[in-house]
Amino acid sequence: MLPNRAFTKNFWLHEMIASQSATRFGFTEQFTPPDDVVRNLEGLCKHVLQPLRDAIKSPIAVSSGYRCQRVNALIGGALRSQHLTGHAADIQDFKHGNEFLFRKIIELKLPFDQIINEFNFDWVHVSYDPKRHRRKITEAYKDPSGMTKYRPFVLTR
Repeated sequence: MLPNRAFTKNFWLHEMIASQSATRFGFTEQFTPPDDVVRNLEGLCKHVLQPLRDAIKSPIAVSSGYRCQRVNALIGGALRSQHLTGHAADIQDFKHGNEFLFRKIIELKLPFDQIINEFNFDWVHVSYDPKRHRRKITEAYKDPSGMTKYRPFVLTR
């Protein structure tokens, strides 16, 4: 495992590479990501997560940051998931709620590439890529057959 280090005052390398699935199945590569992945995670923390944390003045829980190929496949992640490159995190706000978090990211005009309302705000997926600032806003839902689908999220209020 890589030595832990602070990316920002509130976000650390080890929380961005943590994975219960990797630990359970012995996927040790999860805990030694390549240098470019570590740089991408640091960028995500510096440009999106820490400014968000500073604005809401309360903790943000990271449920998933980087995922190695085997973890991503195990959990059914997208084949080209931004988690694979360290550009994305799934986050939650246990104080204000995840919808608040989602709207705050947009309101603050943080430089996200993509933000996804995951299954009626069970969690929020946010990504940062210095080469892509699409500001894509979508939502994930299950169709009648149980397949995950995505559609544009329309902001109201």
